[in-house]
Amino acid sequence: VAAAVLDSINPCVFGVLIFLLAYMTKVFKSKTRMLLAGTIYIVAVYITYFLAGIGLLTVIKSTGLGIPFYWLTAVIAIAAGLLEIKDYFWYGKGFSLQMLPGMSERLKYYASYIEKLETNHPIMSLLVAFFLGVFVVFIELPCTGAPYLAILGMISTGQLVEGIPLLLLYNLVFILPLFIIIGLVFVGASSQRLEAWRKEHRGLMRLLIGLFLLGLGAYMLWTII
Repeated sequence: VAAAVLDSINPCVFGVLIFLLAYMTKVFKSKTRMLLAGTIYIVAVYITYFLAGIGLLTVIKSTGLGIPFYWLTAVIAIAAGLLEIKDYFWYGKGFSLQMLPGMSERLKYYASYIEKLETNHPIMSLLVAFFLGVFVVFIELPCTGAPYLAILGMISTGQLVEGIPLLLLYNLVFILPLFIIIGLVFVGASSQRLEAWRKEHRGLMRLLIGLFLLGLGAYMLWTII
């Protein structure tokens, strides 16, 4: 639960959703349509994150690589934690955990299809919102994947059937703050104000995530050593 909460407040996650909500608010003629499209986007994120986790765990279990994967994710958690803490003091300086290069423009390009389809094919515009949810999961992985990988590493040493409820819970907690942001926009909060809040607090978000990842990675190494 702690990993999911901190993963969900990642500036990358907030930034992409705020951008999409600003775009949807402009495109859709009613707040209800914006709320529906935003909900579909979040559901797509949930399904994709969950299926990706189950898929990776299945591969790890079938190949018998649970322990090596545990080691690897522990090291990744520590390295990612150090990078996140670095961004608290020197945000964006040097190497940082961020979306894949060029994907921000690609996201804007795909989002433009919502506007093109909304007038003549409103159902298709909602399908594009679902596609964007799937697409965003993968382009955000370098920025948001470390907590999830660490949890997958811990689960990989047990039985897969025991891990499924944990992944369902993780991803449910992960998407809850996204629903809060959609709710704020629905009741009148401007995307510009939310983006200003995100930029003001992104360093602190990085610090909290970094400290947690350091602690989690150290705990994982300690348990196996």
